[in-house]
Amino acid sequence: MRDGPGRRPERDEPVTAKDFKDILPAPIVVPGGKPTADNLSKEWLLANRIGAYASSTVIGCNTRRYHGLLVAATSPPVGRIVALSAVMDQLVVTGGAGAPERTFDLATFEFGNAFAPAGSEHLVEFRNDTAATFVYRCGEAELVKEVILADEANAVAVRYRLAGGAPASLRLWPFLALRDFHALRQAGPAGQMTYLHYDDGIRVEDRQAGTHAVHLSVATTGRRRRGARGGPFHGHGQWWYRFRYRGDLARGQDGFEDLYTPGWFQVDLAPGRCLQLTGSLDDPKEVHFDETVARKRRRLAAAVDAVGPDADETTRRLAVAADAFCVRRKRPNAHPGETIVAGFPWFADWGRDAMIALAGLALETGRYGCALDVLKTFADALDGGMVPNRFDDYGGAPHYNSIDASLWFVIAADRYVRASGDDGAWGHVLAPPAEVICRAYHDGTRFGIRADADGLICGGDTGTQLTWMDVKLADTPVTPRHGKCVEVNALWHAGLRIVADRCPDAQRAEAFADMAGRAAAAFAPTFFNDRTGSLHDCVRDGQPDRAIRPNQILAVALPHCPLNIEQQRSVVETVRRDLLTPVGLRTLAPADPRYRARYGTSWESRDRAYHQGTVWAWLMGPFIEAYLKVHGFSADARRQGRQWLGGFDAHLEQAGIGFISEIFDGDPPHAAGGCIAQAWSVAEVLRAKRLIARGR
Repeated sequence: MRDGPGRRPERDEPVTAKDFKDILPAPIVVPGGKPTADNLSKEWLLANRIGAYASSTVIGCNTRRYHGLLVAATSPPVGRIVALSAVMDQLVVTGGAGAPERTFDLATFEFGNAFAPAGSEHLVEFRNDTAATFVYRCGEAELVKEVILADEANAVAVRYRLAGGAPASLRLWPFLALRDFHALRQAGPAGQMTYLHYDDGIRVEDRQAGTHAVHLSVATTGRRRRGARGGPFHGHGQWWYRFRYRGDLARGQDGFEDLYTPGWFQVDLAPGRCLQLTGSLDDPKEVHFDETVARKRRRLAAAVDAVGPDADETTRRLAVAADAFCVRRKRPNAHPGETIVAGFPWFADWGRDAMIALAGLALETGRYGCALDVLKTFADALDGGMVPNRFDDYGGAPHYNSIDASLWFVIAADRYVRASGDDGAWGHVLAPPAEVICRAYHDGTRFGIRADADGLICGGDTGTQLTWMDVKLADTPVTPRHGKCVEVNALWHAGLRIVADRCPDAQRAEAFADMAGRAAAAFAPTFFNDRTGSLHDCVRDGQPDRAIRPNQILAVALPHCPLNIEQQRSVVETVRRDLLTPVGLRTLAPADPRYRARYGTSWESRDRAYHQGTVWAWLMGPFIEAYLKVHGFSADARRQGRQWLGGFDAHLEQAGIGFISEIFDGDPPHAAGGCIAQAWSVAEVLRAKRLIARGR
């Protein structure tokens, strides 16, 4: 069944609301308590369909400049600013029968070496549910606090529900940063930050910058009526100084910020009633809490349903996590297009990451329409036979400095057609850019990328970093990989075979097949090391780089492998022996003198370790696929694959709750680092688990 050329319905039978309880995985629950290194290292994340997000630690204490209750995407999914940083909330419990009034702090901030207030001591638990949920015990009262983002607007709702105890009131001090999410706010001159008080809320703005403002309002029972306040606002604009962000300090960055509060709201709250604080960028926006939660749960339930009723809890949680990365991109003179955000909290949409992650995030979760639209978004930006390495964070021209992103596009396009059965999309949408890519790479494009006389792709020079191992220090690549790279040529060969096999024109198909044949004939003689049984990482000026790196595993994992079966098995065994860890593959074998065991704290130490031993979770996908292939997807191989993926079960509760981190230390205990939620980490572990479950 089709609904037009190049389009396939997401699902034949929509999931209904009654199915939610049975389909969605159980929330991850984290106990509250005093601030400790453990609970300050566990972070929650909510994201919406335009790339805005909310994030903090499970005890509500911001530890990064990137934390906030509303980090808005002013040019979706980029142009991010920390609008509403935090709320200092207090529950004031009315004394009964002559008992004194009691005030319970709920917020937790860090200043210097102290936490003040330390409201986490009243926190019973955090639940990583559809809405981020905090449960507080305040004497006889229980208070539930929930956070949700609007679906497609820069707006957040924080809802409080008094579940028991005597009547009480809530005091809410909003703290605002209103700055680029990479920056830090310092207190400005008097009058720089100001607010206006309206009947239905307040508007806070930076008069000096004058670009964006935040509108804040409160209402009881989850509904705001224009012209009627949910409770009085007490204006008292002031700066609070030197909030400490230990996560930034641990990364060798400045970690102190000043925040502005315009005053506080105070609202009476009775048991069984709700109070909602709504914050939105620029204009007042409605966030209907229950309706927003229901829509999100329906979307998540459909994704979980797609991975099947026999999926384990980690697979189901990864299907839920996938939703955060699939967002809409604002495009000039066109309707928004789907894209994939590479990671939270600081990455935008990168071509390579999107093409690798597309199979796990969209295809395994039944989002076929989203997957095709992502491919269209990047195809529309094709230039010189290259898809963007990344779109610009601030609306500038796309960046095309990637030798492999375009080849991954061909792989992703083929995966889409195979998974969806949408054969029409190839001819109508995907074949033209795929053929343009292959022709451009053969004939020559940016950065000296071209097919050499032997049919293999070469490109770059001593000053470029075109592969995914792309760190530069002082204009010098930390991991030089110009010339002929092993995974680039595995992608090149696979892409040519795909285009040749799918091409309806016999003459064009033969031309692409001839290119593939030349590349295949040269691949093993160029890259296979008979002495070590592994593949050279790259060949520069005829000289092989014999470093044991994970890039070689892609030659086996990708379709149309140009190695014989014994060579494939040898490559898989080398990678297993030297690079495999419980959370991914090392980027360099520990025996190599350049190996870095720890990611490090300073900017330089992190960059030097990033691809010199640091573990990447996304590489577990191709490793599992390669292992299964060389063992014929046997029951024993699938059982071994499940065991290797077991390390992620615990990880989902250790860093970004419900997500998989970007990277890990090379040496045990493999501490997590980088982004707390990385698209291709989630996607490739999910895809690997589905490969094992399907047995193919």
